[in-house]
Amino acid sequence: MNILVTGAKGFVGRNLVENLKCIRDGKNRTRPKLRIENIFEYDVDSTMEQLEAYCINADFVFNLAGVNRPKDTSEFQTGNFGFAAELLRILRKHRNSCPVMLSSSIQASLSGRFGSSAYGISKRDGERAFFEYAEETGSMVYVYRFPNLVGKWVRPNYNSAVGTFCNNIANDLPITVNDPDVELELLFIDDLIEEMYDAMEGHPHRADYPFPGADGFDGLTPQPCPQGKYCYVPVTYKVTLGKIVDLLNVFHEQTNSLIMPSIPEGSLEKKLYSMYLSYLPKEKVAFDLKMNCDERGSFTELLKTSDHGQLSVNISKPGITKGQHWHNTKWEFFIVVSGHGLIQERKIGTNEVIEFEVSGEKIQAVHMLPGYTHNIINLSETENLVTVMWANEIFNPMRPDTFFETV
Repeated sequence: MNILVTGAKGFVGRNLVENLKCIRDGKNRTRPKLRIENIFEYDVDSTMEQLEAYCINADFVFNLAGVNRPKDTSEFQTGNFGFAAELLRILRKHRNSCPVMLSSSIQASLSGRFGSSAYGISKRDGERAFFEYAEETGSMVYVYRFPNLVGKWVRPNYNSAVGTFCNNIANDLPITVNDPDVELELLFIDDLIEEMYDAMEGHPHRADYPFPGADGFDGLTPQPCPQGKYCYVPVTYKVTLGKIVDLLNVFHEQTNSLIMPSIPEGSLEKKLYSMYLSYLPKEKVAFDLKMNCDERGSFTELLKTSDHGQLSVNISKPGITKGQHWHNTKWEFFIVVSGHGLIQERKIGTNEVIEFEVSGEKIQAVHMLPGYTHNIINLSETENLVTVMWANEIFNPMRPDTFFETV
């Protein structure tokens, strides 16, 4: 399969091209039905001769080219409708009836606040050209009306408030939020890419956009329909500007608090955090941790979570014993990753001691049982003992649940 991507250097185009390469090169094996041979990249610095050649040989076309920040509003028609019409003219000329995808916008609905949008009108005209082309040629067309597109590589201070907020907060620059209650619908680029794969495989998600009316339709929300005229990405997130900024500030503080917020699979928080991290400047990619050092070695907290405890690393010098305490409800895992040691545990009120010889040569996780006093001994005379420790709760100095008692 030969793939043509117009607007290949834009936000969506760049992400799509790089991911198509991963499928082509066998790095992404989640779509075994897709066999990609060539990826034709067309952008503003390409020639019409190249576009002609690409249109002759393409088996699938992604039309992502467009104008959204022109110097003059007349450029909307030229860059959006005009280019779409020219692309279809060339495909028609060479009798190439391969599937064609169009990147449109919810502004093309001309509903609500978009009623007089020059950008929306140009996108609506592009949609009409695609539908007419499908009727005339019998070609399959996939027209997507995208909401706010976000994710890695969004250009800040351009046309994405979320991209600007991520960039500014990551770089300690000020932001301005005029109305924190304004709600946005966000479509993350990775979800968009998965839908593009679905389209390539011939099973996009389809929908209609009913006209606004008494039935509660707003003209902006896709209504799933197997025979729908339009296509859509089923995974989006509606969230206020205020919540976005609050989350970004939590992410920003993680290097100080060490607290990782809850980021469930598929959640807005997980995807927004990934986006935020892509804007970190080099000097923030690595950050220092506080090492609590004494003559026995060191203890360093690595990561804390809001609901799954904390992770630390303990370094014991040769011959040193650490621990010698017990907990009521707190429990831990000790995982020796380097060195040679002995873990001992004794149930409070008994003389029964259980022992585990541990080594970085055979990595194991050992439970520190509630109600058992425990220690860890470095058996080496020359090497440090390095232990990764997980506790089921963040240490609270006001309620430490930690009581000294030798094993």
